[in-house]
Amino acid sequence: MNDNRLKRFSAPLISKGTARDVATWKIAAVAMLGALLAQLDATIVNVSLTSLAADLRSTISVIQWVTSGYLLALALALPLNNWLIEKIGAKALYLWCFAIFTISSGLCGLSWSAGSLIGFRLLQGASGGLLAPMAQLMIKRAAKERFTRIAGYATAPVLLGPVLGPVIAGEILHYASWRWLFLVNIPIGVLAFFLAMRFLPDDAGGYASRKLDWMGLALLSPGLALMLIGPSHIAQPAGMIFTVVGAALLVLFLRVENRKGDDALIDIPLFRQRAFSAASVTRFFSSGTMYAGQMLIPMFVMQVYGLSPPMMGWMLMPMGLGMMAVLPSLGFLTHRFGERRVAVSGAALSLLSTLALVWQSMRGFNEVFLIAVLFFRGVGLGAVGLPAISLAYASIPEKSLPMATTTLNIVQRIGGPTLTTFCALFLSWALQNHVSHFELNAWSEAFFVLCILHAVMVFATLRLPRASDASL
Repeated sequence: MNDNRLKRFSAPLISKGTARDVATWKIAAVAMLGALLAQLDATIVNVSLTSLAADLRSTISVIQWVTSGYLLALALALPLNNWLIEKIGAKALYLWCFAIFTISSGLCGLSWSAGSLIGFRLLQGASGGLLAPMAQLMIKRAAKERFTRIAGYATAPVLLGPVLGPVIAGEILHYASWRWLFLVNIPIGVLAFFLAMRFLPDDAGGYASRKLDWMGLALLSPGLALMLIGPSHIAQPAGMIFTVVGAALLVLFLRVENRKGDDALIDIPLFRQRAFSAASVTRFFSSGTMYAGQMLIPMFVMQVYGLSPPMMGWMLMPMGLGMMAVLPSLGFLTHRFGERRVAVSGAALSLLSTLALVWQSMRGFNEVFLIAVLFFRGVGLGAVGLPAISLAYASIPEKSLPMATTTLNIVQRIGGPTLTTFCALFLSWALQNHVSHFELNAWSEAFFVLCILHAVMVFATLRLPRASDASL
């Protein structure tokens, strides 16, 4: 009798818990689909830059903005995330972003010039930049105390972006025009939009509204854009003006933000703490060197050694696999050796593997060697970011975590377009005005510049405190 009564009371509880699990997994799957698409589109174009430059009659320094502009828009959209969610809710914002992302993908596929493609990519990046943080928020609300477990499984497919992006791009370019790199997003985007309408919970009006730092945003966005565009035209008066005005806007931005306190777009006083400043520099260079390398390596191998886009896509896969291989073991490694040692080791490994690219660019193409180098470069870069973030978070009070998270994400995302643009400008200059130094050709000099950027990242990780000192 007691057993039957116990079963009768426990059955509804079990079914209710199971139903909640199913609903949570549906929300997680739909939410992370947007983050996966945004990550794929950050890497899928790298293999096609040579084809784009030829078809649209553009130069390397201009066409690289198809990637850099997308990454810059990803970064500049991030500060709007919390404010927009508070205004219209996460579900409504997610639907709007997915709709704009899908439409802008179609416009990219219909582009008639390099300028139109870059403009549509900016729109695509701005909408895609909000998909990942919204996905995390919706999973957190649905999973509650099970967030870490569910988010860990849900975000695993997003890590496939750097792996699958070049492969998908290579296969598309083998069988179709570069336009299908973007047009393929349309059916996926339409399907994801209707899945989001069906499964994501409505949360409009569930947030307290706060002010957006419009002044900070108005100074940061054009300041960064002008600072990145100006150097590419530095030989012309307009390029010099853009650079000077961009630098002035960024200096003014820092002065204004330093006085705003809790209402600031970026919390400038956080950078006075050693752990946070070192982690910020580390994240800036880890993101920047990764994307700069993904721009340089495919162009080098395809232009110099004549590899086809499909083959190049498959050869870039080891770097993504290296990152995926190290990420699951970071918990064990940081517990055994400490965050600082893991970050320093990862930065050093990525530097050594990039030096190997300099050697290969001088000695000739070796397929097996390149695959091994890219795998270890991925392992090194994958081991840098999370330990640095962990030490940064340990150095600040809990009430400052939301602002610190936003600040770190902005700094990280700015690193990609900044260093990619810098390396593209140097490569363009070296190819046009090359004079051999120490038997280095233009490509090996470009890779050597990338090594210098990696070396700066190594020094940044050396400034990270030990875990016991992070909170001091």
